[in-house]
Amino acid sequence: MNQVLDAKVRPLVVASQLGKAFNDRIAQRVPGIAFADLSRGDFDIGASDAEILLAMPLRAPEVRALSQPPAAWPGAIRWIQLFSAGSDGYPRWLFDGPIVTCARGPSAQPIAEYVFATILSAARRLPQIWAHSPEEWERNKLRTRDVAGATLGLIGFGAIGRRIAELALPFGFRVVAHRRTDAPLGIDGVERAPDIGALLAQSDYAVIALPATPQTYRIIDKDVLAQAKRGLHLINVARGSLIDQEALLDALNREVIGLASLDVTDPEPLPEGHPFYTHPRVQLSPHISMITDGAFDKLIDKLVDNINRYRERRPLPDIVDPHRGY
Repeated sequence: MNQVLDAKVRPLVVASQLGKAFNDRIAQRVPGIAFADLSRGDFDIGASDAEILLAMPLRAPEVRALSQPPAAWPGAIRWIQLFSAGSDGYPRWLFDGPIVTCARGPSAQPIAEYVFATILSAARRLPQIWAHSPEEWERNKLRTRDVAGATLGLIGFGAIGRRIAELALPFGFRVVAHRRTDAPLGIDGVERAPDIGALLAQSDYAVIALPATPQTYRIIDKDVLAQAKRGLHLINVARGSLIDQEALLDALNREVIGLASLDVTDPEPLPEGHPFYTHPRVQLSPHISMITDGAFDKLIDKLVDNINRYRERRPLPDIVDPHRGY
């Protein structure tokens, strides 16, 4: 697929938006590599001799140099590696040239842990049950909720959905999943729901873990939410665009949805004064569900492995299909 470069002849040039700290960590583990800094607004990627592009989503401040396609595209670029698992946050022209791969996988464990943090903290009424005085000790007898035996619905069953299922089953959850293909779920004990409405109707907790595509835009709408089991705890760790937020607000106000834990919104951040900031049944976090001490270490491992695969002419994993959008 690609010509292998001999590092003794000349370095493998990588155009990167990841920043010096990430670039240095990769360079320490990959011999014979040189980075072209794409954080400079005057850098012409089309005229460079870089073979690999490490790209950041458009929402990151480092992407100004790629907000418009270069005059000569793709130039020497033969492979584009995205920094994220999703491909929706990038300019569409980026997918009109060389092969593109995403960073699927490293975020699955930390996002799954975030999901369980939201579930357990809500079920066990944390931090409301903490006592700070003898009076609170006597007064604070809030009733908490069992999670064993509850039904956890997964809307999407990629790497994140699968990892959530793997953690949920030992907790004693009944796990139900909906995916858009007929591919086997592949995990014993996970049941399949025919559609999202049927999944929400039986779920005590439901996690949105779908990619953002034109087909999934506002897929959680008024009609779908109307089918939800009353008191449902809805958790979104995917993209804010998957939810019709006005419909969600209405469902929250009518207490059809008991709690919404949202790590993502549309837009990000929400404008000042948005009702989600102060709603008693909404928990907002600023798109940080995958950010842990070890998350970026796993991402570096993946990038290094992919660069080595490229140099050794081995197949690259997680190729993005621009027609499907993931």
